[in-house]
Amino acid sequence: MECKVSKGTIHYEIQGEGFPIVILHAMGTDHRSMKAWVEPVFDDLEGFQRVYVDLPAHGGSVIDESVTSTDDMLENLLEFIDAAMENHEFLLIGSSFGGYLAQGILHKRRNQAKGICLLAPALHLKERTLPERIVFEKDEDFLETLNSDVRTAFETLFIYQHKKNFHSFMDEIQPGRLLANREFLSSDWKTKRYFLSEEPFFDVKALSHPALFLLGKQDYICGYKDHQYLAQKFSDSTLAVLDKAGHMLQIEKREVVQQMLKDWLISCHEKKSA
Repeated sequence: MECKVSKGTIHYEIQGEGFPIVILHAMGTDHRSMKAWVEPVFDDLEGFQRVYVDLPAHGGSVIDESVTSTDDMLENLLEFIDAAMENHEFLLIGSSFGGYLAQGILHKRRNQAKGICLLAPALHLKERTLPERIVFEKDEDFLETLNSDVRTAFETLFIYQHKKNFHSFMDEIQPGRLLANREFLSSDWKTKRYFLSEEPFFDVKALSHPALFLLGKQDYICGYKDHQYLAQKFSDSTLAVLDKAGHMLQIEKREVVQQMLKDWLISCHEKKSA
């Protein structure tokens, strides 16, 4: 499905019926990277509608030449939410850069967004505390058979570099990589206009929204030590740091991540019904 916004279009896919969840993927891929692991959670959980969104400049979402900053990307997403959600309440799930945009959405629509789940999210920090890069498993013979672009991306994202994770990468991450707007992603946007002009939640001491933060202890891309300050903004929050998991914890620790997401969704439903 496609929604026209002032600076382009937003492509999205809807699954299921019930309370809406807006789901945002990481940079450089598309909504399929989230759908692959989120959808199985609903095999035995009803009452939620999943709205999988392609971020601006990703997948089927198109930007025009006026988009030069994350503020512009957020503006497109907010226009989409206003059109698709109208005045309905919703939950947010975001991964990595999509998690940063999810924070921006909650900041701007905090009366409408009723909860947030973030996986390895980017933060509003120019200096980050990152762990040493560690690779726990590396199948060098297999990696040597890959083309250089795919191998570099795979090795960058995973700390378990074996065939099983590679197949997950090819099924879930790589299709979106082929569609991403690389001209925009490689522009000076990332070095000059990556951060939102307003730090999310700068104007409040505490938020009551149910929040779940899932982090990888070996995530050397977004880290885990800096996220405590964000979790403390939410009076009803859970922060879990998963050992032997990197930036792709939804693949490397899939069952744990899925169970924690399911528990959080049940908690959100119970709070909404109370």
